[in-house]
This record gives sequence, structure tokens and C-alpha cells, in this order.
Amino acid sequence: MANKETEDQQRLRFQIELEFIQCLANPNYLNFLAQRGYLKDEAFVNYLKYLLYWKEPQYAKYLKYPMCLYFLDLLQYEHFRREIVNSQCAKFIDDQQVLLWQHYTRKRTKLLNEAAQNNISGVGRDSLQNNGNGANNGTTIKSESQ
Repeated sequence: MANKETEDQQRLRFQIELEFIQCLANPNYLNFLAQRGYLKDEAFVNYLKYLLYWKEPQYAKYLKYPMCLYFLDLLQYEHFRREIVNSQCAKFIDDQQVLLWQHYTRKRTKLLNEAAQNNISGVGRDSLQNNGNGANNGTTIKSESQ
């Protein structure tokens, strides 16, 4: 007879797995796991395979650090599990991740600023860009203030 999880047990398992999978976004933590032999343990590797369900949208929406899914994919490969034991490898990945975040943050800030500027200055211009029937014909009429 199978032991059925209670709702509280399911909630606790969800919280534990959510916290653990997000830790996988940290290359230094992956290095820690590799140096202690976890990534050579067949049961642990099977657990990582089980965690792939987090890639499904109904679970992924809870992730604060979606980069963890990328690393979860990489952890499915023995070659990556062997290489991440090297501290220099983990540092390189960490450095690349920081550069990606810096680029993303700058780009996102720039896009948000441009969108805000367009919303402020574009309110009256929208009617000028339409050709009278609500459709944009691909040309823009510039007002004198532009």
C-alpha cells in the first residue's frame, strides 16, 4: 500500500524543491556539490533528472532565478558535471553570468526609459501617424515641435 502525501507534506516538498532548484543558478554552489561528490552519485543525478518538471510553465512561473533551469539542463550531462568540479570553471561561469545580468539590466533600463519617453511625447503624435482611418500607412508626419 502506497503512502500518500498530505497536503501539508506536498506544500513542504514544493517549497524545498523550489528553494533547491533555485540554488542551481549559482555556479559556486554547483562547484560545491561537485567537489563533495554529489554529482557522481547516481541517486542525486536521478533527482536532478526528476527536477526537470520545473521547466513546465505551471511550475516555472514560481522561479525567481530562471537561470537555474539552464544549469539544470547542463547538469543532465556527465561532461558538465565533471567540469564544474574545477573552481576556475565555476568562476568563469559566474563571471559570464554577472556580465549577462549587467547587460540585461542596462538594456532593460534603456528600453523602459525609451518606452516611458515615447509614452510622454507620443500621446499627441499617435493621431498624426494614422492616415485618418486608424491605420498606420508606414509614414510618419512630423509636427513642428519635432
